[in-house]
Amino acid sequence: MTRIALVSSYAPLGLAAMLAAGLGAVATNTARLGGPATVEADGPNAFSLPAPGISREDRRAFSVGNSFFRDNWIVAPGSAAGRDGLGPLFNATSCSACHPDDGRGRPPIARGEAGLGMVVFLSAADADGLPHPVYGGQLQDQAVPGVAAEGTPVFTEELIAGAYADGASFELRRWRLAIEDEAYGPLGALRLSARLGQQVIGVGLLEAVDDATILAAEDPHDRDGDGISGRAHRVTGADGTKGIGRFGWKASQPTLEAQVVAALHGDIGITSPARPDEDLTSDQRAVVTAPSGGSPEIDAHKIGRIAHYCRVLAVPAQRGAGTPEVERGRALFARAGCTACHTPTLVTGASSPIELFRGVTIHPYTDLLLHDMGEGLADDRRDGEATGREWRTPPLWGIGLLETVNGRAHYLHDGRARTLEEAILWHGGEAQRARNAFVEMSAAERKALVAFLNSL
Repeated sequence: MTRIALVSSYAPLGLAAMLAAGLGAVATNTARLGGPATVEADGPNAFSLPAPGISREDRRAFSVGNSFFRDNWIVAPGSAAGRDGLGPLFNATSCSACHPDDGRGRPPIARGEAGLGMVVFLSAADADGLPHPVYGGQLQDQAVPGVAAEGTPVFTEELIAGAYADGASFELRRWRLAIEDEAYGPLGALRLSARLGQQVIGVGLLEAVDDATILAAEDPHDRDGDGISGRAHRVTGADGTKGIGRFGWKASQPTLEAQVVAALHGDIGITSPARPDEDLTSDQRAVVTAPSGGSPEIDAHKIGRIAHYCRVLAVPAQRGAGTPEVERGRALFARAGCTACHTPTLVTGASSPIELFRGVTIHPYTDLLLHDMGEGLADDRRDGEATGREWRTPPLWGIGLLETVNGRAHYLHDGRARTLEEAILWHGGEAQRARNAFVEMSAAERKALVAFLNSL
């Protein structure tokens, strides 16, 4: 195990100075993280509530979308009309399998665990970002009867020891990932990227942020010299729409409909008007045969209902805003430089299909940009324009309720981090200065910063 020592110019900030700066008032103004889409909820169903104030028609559409999000797809031909067509290769049988209770999935700790919300993207080692010629772009570890699953992802834990500046020790976990039981021939040398399903709250508000707002925050050449060089991900979505990516760990989809189409096709094996062919490579088509649930297996109306369900999910309010420890943590979070990427406040534009979401102030703690996060978090696999070191800044709202909603908490794109402290300590690249500042804080300061994050 390696010992880590870091230095920076961080200086602690006293509570009296923070309160004198008016941070208590700021906390009061920002506790409603989702603006008008905020709910006072902190229980197991905190991520599953519709935004208050939406119309009766929107509530009805929410209920229909909820059923399509949660109900399992079945093997064709099935007795449930419009719900069959699973696979033939897949990772999950429903949207909620990857986003249980609208929260996060988890890594498969035991060998052979499947359908837990972890997906492995793959490319041949010499074809950065391109789908594998035989296995495609995503390892599908489940299959319908009579068809062989592509393979089994095997995660091996590796622990790395380190220490804070005050001498307190910490331990970081990372994964060694391998693929076994290849069913369609040798995989060869690979580039692999494991990614968890994320919590779904607030995505309609993020969709409502104008492209111009995201682009205005870009600084790809770091002209201001602050070490932060975020850039927008310009993409063509799974449904053919072009725009600024904002969904997924690499901001690879520009709209909720595009995100739904991609997940249905790759994760569940459901064809749609935008993706009418089964997710099989030419090699697999020669050996895989299975009944279809129709052509396509889901129509645009139902896709729209699933997208609507996600779109109007509410954001739980911040807990403990205004308390001394949370407010101290808020100031330390900003002082360390975390807000350079985890932007506290955004204002939505006028284009949302939900009138309530237009022109409102929200507090998602993201800039929706790609950032180089360093070698420690790199997956070395290109995703569109995103390099193997770049990740979209994930929104932090709801992060303190993951354990309450899902019964456990796994942080970062591959769930390696068991605590928020670990998640911070894995930051590198453009976030190295912020990480260094956290390492140099006192135990009380680290505790306050984490208390702030847990309040979100």
